[in-house]
Amino acid sequence: MTELKHLRVDHVGSLLRPRSLIDAFLARGRGEIGEDALAAAQDAAIREVVAKQEEIGLPVVSDGEYRRLNWQVSFSEVEGWDQWEGSWRAFLASPDNLMEGETPGTRGADAVEHFKAPATGRLALRRNAPLDEFLFLEEVATAPAKVMLMGPDRVSQMCDLERSAPWYTGRQAFLDDVAAIQNRMVGGIVAAGCPYVQLDEPSYTGYVDRATLERMAARGEDPVANLRNAVAASNAAIEGHRGKACFGLHICRGNRASMWHREGTYDGIAEFLFASLQFDRLLLEYDTERAGGFEPLRFVPKGGPTVVLGLITTKTGALEDADGLIARIEDAARFIDIGQLAISPQCGFASGIGGNRLSEDEQWRKLEVMLAVAERVWG
Repeated sequence: MTELKHLRVDHVGSLLRPRSLIDAFLARGRGEIGEDALAAAQDAAIREVVAKQEEIGLPVVSDGEYRRLNWQVSFSEVEGWDQWEGSWRAFLASPDNLMEGETPGTRGADAVEHFKAPATGRLALRRNAPLDEFLFLEEVATAPAKVMLMGPDRVSQMCDLERSAPWYTGRQAFLDDVAAIQNRMVGGIVAAGCPYVQLDEPSYTGYVDRATLERMAARGEDPVANLRNAVAASNAAIEGHRGKACFGLHICRGNRASMWHREGTYDGIAEFLFASLQFDRLLLEYDTERAGGFEPLRFVPKGGPTVVLGLITTKTGALEDADGLIARIEDAARFIDIGQLAISPQCGFASGIGGNRLSEDEQWRKLEVMLAVAERVWG
């Protein structure tokens, strides 16, 4: 696992879906094909995208999240929590993942607020869906495989607690149950041999986003306490499994349909966050000025997690300049040893099936530039 911790390149996980797969999902949603036909289309697409990742030289591969309507589906097979039907309705209503009035390249509606759902019972794991994803991925990949899960705080933020009684009347009890379920999921994935598990926690940027903080205050919540509880939940999700796999945690500001949904730099949370998270790799969005400067990286413990700089944008097809990326890595190295750094895109290429506004060819060229930059910087 030490080798994976120190990889100089990474990608967050989701990749653009081919048209054939999008059409298969649409046909399934309309009742035109069955689950077996959709699974066959997913299998074929995953085989192709894994082969392409290995062809360009990625040292770790994902299934592109090709079995998911969106990245949040990792927590869909849980009793008492039904986001699945809502996800299907939203996809069929808008396959491009845009809501009314939204425009790619702008700040979109906050999906946390738009898709809030109540708990309908005490949470209980029905099926470890990410484990099933890994088992197929392992069959078709020769490179080490990576599995991505929605982090516990994001699930908690999407819970409408006012409508969750009598099962949940406080956020902490809900968050504790989510973390416990995710710990079971992670345990199953790791026991099956998965070498790299990543939690996606865009929720953390909510603690520096003015609109999100105002909503917390209106609910009578303490953002500082919420953040501490969130970090404890992320750590609890991998407790007992550390050392058995490489664990990464990804932080961004939203990515649906080439939009962003939160703003704010790391400065206000970095000292506590970077010292407290017990992960091997921190994948941090850094592709625009919304993320701020690299100064907060001084709070990452020396010899601690590898910081994966998300310098390459997935929101547009414009290809980054290699020299410019190297200059940014060197800038970051003023605050943290360059041996503790790596490079990646800032987020996935397709948080939902519709994906971001770039072509598959542009996606692969960005990953190839990333690999070339890493070779020049670290050899």
